[in-house]
Amino acid sequence: MSGALDGVARVLVAGIGNIFLADDGFGVEVVRRLASEPVPDGVDVADIGIRGVHLAYELADGRYHTAILVDAMPRGGTPGTLYLVEPDMNEPVDAAASDAHGLTPTAVLAWVTHLGAPPSRILIVGCEPASVDEAMGLSEPVAAAVDEAVQIIRGLISEIGSACGHAEPRRCDSEARHQR
Repeated sequence: MSGALDGVARVLVAGIGNIFLADDGFGVEVVRRLASEPVPDGVDVADIGIRGVHLAYELADGRYHTAILVDAMPRGGTPGTLYLVEPDMNEPVDAAASDAHGLTPTAVLAWVTHLGAPPSRILIVGCEPASVDEAMGLSEPVAAAVDEAVQIIRGLISEIGSACGHAEPRRCDSEARHQR
């Protein structure tokens, strides 16, 4: 079963971003808060920061069934707006055209596909930034969205566990039960 060790469905929650670029540090702050609370067995919380290639290798090794990437996501909305996106993993993306030092979540997914087998499910929890200029600290609307993002991620983790028939993402008899 892909994404499982000893029958345990594994989930990675990865915070992406640069804390020196204001709201680009959103993902890092969300996982910092999430990591300060207990998480269910089978869930790893990681501050990836700007190490996109590291994340790609983590996701490509087959250890995780589901990855939840957390990042600033400029889409033209009001700053602080949260987005939940499930990218189409069948859509081709050119990994060779991606800059390994500035990998966006889309580019990371291209690298994962290039390196090995991606997790069965990838979700992105994004936040509309107010600013990604050189500055430390989140803007007020983005900082206000952090707790809600943590709650969304906790809900996703619970949903993943429920898909297996458990309160937590523990043992699951069928990979298909995780598919939407």
